[in-house]
Amino acid sequence: MQTNLAPEYRSTPEGQEAEAILRKCVHCGFCTATCPTYQTLGDELDGPRGRIYLIKQVLEGATPTRATQEHLDRCLTCRNCESTCPSGVQYGHLVDIGRKVVDEKVPRPLGERLKRWALKEGIPSPLFAPAMKLGQAVRPLLPEVIKAKVPPKTEHGVWPTRAHARKVLLLAGCVQPAMLPNINYATARVLDAVGIQTVIADKAGCCGAVKFHLNDQDSARDQMRANIDAWWPAVEAGEVEAIISNASGCGAMVKDYAHALRDDSAYAAKAQRVSALARDLSELLPALLPELADKLAGRTKVPAQPMAYHPPCTLQHAQKLKGVVEANLGKLGFQLRTARTESHLCCGSAGTYSILQSDISQQLRTRKLDALDEAFEGGAPAAILSANIGCITHLQAGTAVPVRHWVEVLDEALV
Repeated sequence: MQTNLAPEYRSTPEGQEAEAILRKCVHCGFCTATCPTYQTLGDELDGPRGRIYLIKQVLEGATPTRATQEHLDRCLTCRNCESTCPSGVQYGHLVDIGRKVVDEKVPRPLGERLKRWALKEGIPSPLFAPAMKLGQAVRPLLPEVIKAKVPPKTEHGVWPTRAHARKVLLLAGCVQPAMLPNINYATARVLDAVGIQTVIADKAGCCGAVKFHLNDQDSARDQMRANIDAWWPAVEAGEVEAIISNASGCGAMVKDYAHALRDDSAYAAKAQRVSALARDLSELLPALLPELADKLAGRTKVPAQPMAYHPPCTLQHAQKLKGVVEANLGKLGFQLRTARTESHLCCGSAGTYSILQSDISQQLRTRKLDALDEAFEGGAPAAILSANIGCITHLQAGTAVPVRHWVEVLDEALV
């Protein structure tokens, strides 16, 4: 694709990056076939190719409008288009640049600004946990729309106390410890069972994804630097073999630290080291299979009834880890079924998207749940498994079938 950037962008790092991405696009349209919002809305400007043209026009000097902003807002950033693109267009990075440029030129309505501010400041805040605890205490009294965002309080068992020579750092996440704490506890117990100690750095916080994707990119980079500082003593000393995440959205962000901080002279090298150490929890499974299989031998707690599995977009498209969970849990005796034709499509969660674009989000959730139901031919799965807290809570709000993280089921089988 030919480009002719306006002078105000031509010499900037973001302009140069965007131009390099744009020039890879051959506007073939393959991406529209796998874009959830294009399939839902049927508007070319609500698909990757249309959004690429909008961003290109703005960078070439066209004045963006509120409509331009809304088309970019409606993108889930699922990056399915990247998996489909034959030219290797890094659409995720491009849309981040486009949103930032458009937001600098198009003021948002006051109500929208307040909602986005509340999300980016509230979700990573230390006040989130007590607020969630209060919400769970009065959950039966909450309106349905709010109740859907407040999961019932659950037990999480005990954290293992054994020390092991092998250690990994775990990014606890900003909302997971308050909303679904058992995911982290189950992770620690499963790794403990195979001789790996899970360590959480006290000062590590939000991965930065919430603020970054809501266009507060400077504050997001501050969060990234804070996490690097919290992890660096263990990383520099070689005490840990990986920095793991059991929330694929967070893991995708940490793996992108090297890119986000590439121009920061003080942190670029550290960010590159951290990104290189970042692993989704599922990436540890292949090496752990023999020991896990040995520990599961003769156990009766591996569910005999098939379960559904929804692979998060941040796992299969952003981290390129398609099929890893299904294949490895299958080798351990778990029966997982994905949607026959739509396992690549987003469920509609997408971070804060389910709040900011609730109508589209709910349509995509219904479509996802229907596709999972079809895989069971009129029956019902024992559970729906996933690998990201956003997907888990979003899907659970639309079904009575239990929705869980896959590591919780593995943890229970090991007891």
